Amino acid sequence: MQATATVLVYSDDANTREQVRLAVGRRPAADLPPVEFVECATLPAVLTELGNGGIDACILDGETAPAGGMGVCRQIKDEIFRCPPVLVLIGRPQDAWLATWSRADAAVTHPVDPVALNDTLAVLLRRSVPGAAEPSKAVAAR
Repeated sequence: MQATATVLVYSDDANTREQVRLAVGRRPAADLPPVEFVECATLPAVLTELGNGGIDACILDGETAPAGGMGVCRQIKDEIFRCPPVLVLIGRPQDAWLATWSRADAAVTHPVDPVALNDTLAVLLRRSVPGAAEPSKAVAAR
């Protein structure tokens, strides 16, 4: 397993980025490596970081302006070769259809629920982090 999992967090609101960092903590699950965050407040910063590579998952704030997280998700899914999995923070459960339109791999409502965010992020990271695997069914059933 790699030493760390790198998660890009995109929001124009520093408080939202902080809520995500605090909710995830050091690692979203015991079977995953510690998380290192890359914070971005603008679309150009997101595109630069993704272009540099090394991002294992993205968390995008759907309420960010002027480039909302769902539009950014759709753009990076079209433009970034082997785009990492994307989790979109949506303002209300009724916005789930927009997350589907954006091609997000998952969506969690905002304000951030730490349990839902960690569970969802863990699933995405298990798909993208080398050496991370789904826990055995016996462990998952506990």
